[in-house]
Amino acid sequence: VQLVESGGGLVQPGGSLRLSCAASRFIFRSAGMSWVRQAPWKGLEWVSGIYSAGSNTYYAASVKGRFTISHDNAKHILSLQMNSLKPDDTAMYYCAAGPWNRDRLSVSDQYTYWGLGTQVTVSS
Repeated sequence: VQLVESGGGLVQPGGSLRLSCAASRFIFRSAGMSWVRQAPWKGLEWVSGIYSAGSNTYYAASVKGRFTISHDNAKHILSLQMNSLKPDDTAMYYCAAGPWNRDRLSVSDQYTYWGLGTQVTVSS
């Protein structure tokens, strides 16, 4: 298994969660890495991305200002800090990695490796 997500759970609206994705050193070396989510009965939605060897971060409009993506290169961990969560954020969240291409960061088939996902439920 190349990518393993953790940190999901049930949280009330307005609350916070921090997702983590443990990646192999091979994947983390030089890759575009993103969080992608899928809500019930909906397609994949790109959430946020980062280049594993850089610091620029990218966000979907729906999460900008609330979510923060980061990586720890020493531990090969990708993280997503989610604040001010809304019911619409309820979804399975996947960690994905593939060749870096800024123009294709939000395109699902850009990613070669996927984790099994971690469920986030925002409900009162």
